[in-house]
Amino acid sequence: MISVNRVSVLISGRYLYNDISFNVTEKDRIGLTGANGAGKSTMLKIFAGLQAADEGQIAMPNNTTIGYLPQEMTHHNGRTVLEETATAFAEARMLEKKMEAYTQQLTERTDYETDSYMKLIHNMNEASERYHIIGGHSLEGEMEKVLLGLGFEREDFNRLTDEFSGGWRMRIELAKILLQKPDLLLLDEPTNHLDIESIQWLEDFLKSHHGAIILVSHDRAFLDTITNRTIEISMGKIYDYKASYSKYVELRKERRETQIATAKNQQKQIEDTEKFIDRFRYKASKARQVQSKLKQLDKIDRIEIDDEDNKAIRFRFPPAPRSGKIVVEGKDVKKQYADHVVFSDVNFIVDRGARIAFVGRNGEGKSTLSKIIVNHETCEGTVNLGYNVNIGYYAQNQADFLDGERTIFETINDIAPDEIRSRVRTLLGSFLFSGEDADKKVKVLSGGEKARVALCKLLLTPVNLLIMDEPTNHLDMRSKDILKEALLEYDGTLLIVSHDRDFLQGLTQKVFEFRHGNIKEHIGDVYEFLRSRKVESFQEIEKTKSLSPTLSKGEGVVATQEKTNSQIGKDQKKQLENDIRKIKNNIIQSENKIAQLEKEIAVLDEQLLDPDFYKSAESNDTLAKYNKLKQDLETEMERWAEFTEQLGKLE
Repeated sequence: MISVNRVSVLISGRYLYNDISFNVTEKDRIGLTGANGAGKSTMLKIFAGLQAADEGQIAMPNNTTIGYLPQEMTHHNGRTVLEETATAFAEARMLEKKMEAYTQQLTERTDYETDSYMKLIHNMNEASERYHIIGGHSLEGEMEKVLLGLGFEREDFNRLTDEFSGGWRMRIELAKILLQKPDLLLLDEPTNHLDIESIQWLEDFLKSHHGAIILVSHDRAFLDTITNRTIEISMGKIYDYKASYSKYVELRKERRETQIATAKNQQKQIEDTEKFIDRFRYKASKARQVQSKLKQLDKIDRIEIDDEDNKAIRFRFPPAPRSGKIVVEGKDVKKQYADHVVFSDVNFIVDRGARIAFVGRNGEGKSTLSKIIVNHETCEGTVNLGYNVNIGYYAQNQADFLDGERTIFETINDIAPDEIRSRVRTLLGSFLFSGEDADKKVKVLSGGEKARVALCKLLLTPVNLLIMDEPTNHLDMRSKDILKEALLEYDGTLLIVSHDRDFLQGLTQKVFEFRHGNIKEHIGDVYEFLRSRKVESFQEIEKTKSLSPTLSKGEGVVATQEKTNSQIGKDQKKQLENDIRKIKNNIIQSENKIAQLEKEIAVLDEQLLDPDFYKSAESNDTLAKYNKLKQDLETEMERWAEFTEQLGKLE
């Protein structure tokens, strides 16, 4: 058992933690939660021995092994993926040498009854047991399994680590830590650079981990799958719940409500007692009762209501200017780096108001297509923006676009339109940069603070196409929830790259699945996409797809389609074809009506721009007609969306 004993950490005159204590047992799966800056990462560093507490200590057995994955790490060059990953086996190699030495001594010695001989047998058994726990007999197979699970291909194994991005090199570090099978696993935001497939593989791997796990993550679905205990760090204190994250949220709410109700009852009891004392304090006949009440009052253990950190960002996206019906159109799009083809023969249309999630394994082109759309990358084929499309772009490596030498205020003020300049500090206050915080240089900010600065920049100009690449990385739970609420209210077109299943749920209406060099469109959000395939994970989709090797590129996962079709009677099949034909006709009619309404609205838009128009007698009738056309257009757009969804389900 590991024991945290009265630990305190003081930073800039403020307690990050003050006199906190808790224990960690072998079976604990602990999620550390709290706002950005609460001290979650610092706690992991103290466990890892990389930072000392100002007071108190963490006590653990001498032979405890620790694996620590930080958010930022130093990478080593000059080795292949396999060579670098194999450095994880240092303990196994050391144990092998020890066991060889112990075996040699046991064969040579004959003092079987001595204490030293028994000690030698004990050491041999201990080394052998540890070697078995870390999988020493199957190291190469384990290494291959972990690397494949984390998304590497076999052809990557002999490539130099120098060739990979920071996110992929983080996976190598994670693989090394997992292969060491430490007694205590410390993971700081392990899902930040993983795709959904790899996250689900990691969930399965961690479920079978033999030791304790303490992790920091803002992925609610990941926490709920892994953890059985949640420790909240807030206002210098900790609150320990024997529950996963979602259950902890419920329990915390119930606990606070109970505290408030109990405190109110106690306060009424105190007030009644004090009134009795004041009323009869000077009456001799009541002296004994008054003394009794005074003693009773002194003995009351005053109920304290847990402090709550209610600081949270506050923002809404500006109303989106109206764009054309087609926002983005890609034709025969191909992206290739040297001999590596990311994707090819890609055709897609993004309609006004669409809300689309880009999902798929890392390296399949999600971020690349985002960059092509915003003209940060070139491609073969064409990607065209529609009429009056204004783009707001949040890049995955957003911090790289911020000047570290500028202050937060300068970063926002320098690009703010004139009409916003006077309100920049108010705007920054909404993102929790108030007072002197706004004058901090960007380079000293945490990942979460830089993410808030990047979000703030998006509010400076109204946009009607919002492209966000992993916007939840580094954001705490509360900030994520507020961002999701703001995106739900956003009235423009949304393209979002994310591996966070809980964040995506209900946020988008379509999924673009990036796989094997192509893009497949699916109606519904990420969980509907999984359910529609009747699978629980993307790995199972891959297995299903492998059963249909004859499918052409981009046909999707339809391994059992031919078998299903053969089972449908001819009449049923004919009825299905008729239904599809009718819906397609409805879609065509709806699109024609939408085009006509938009044409009529455009004519009236020109009239409404003329100041003299409002002086004419027919202005009121024209305005009424204009509003009616807008309402009809909205209704027809909803009908078109319903028809499109029906067609997707039937097909």
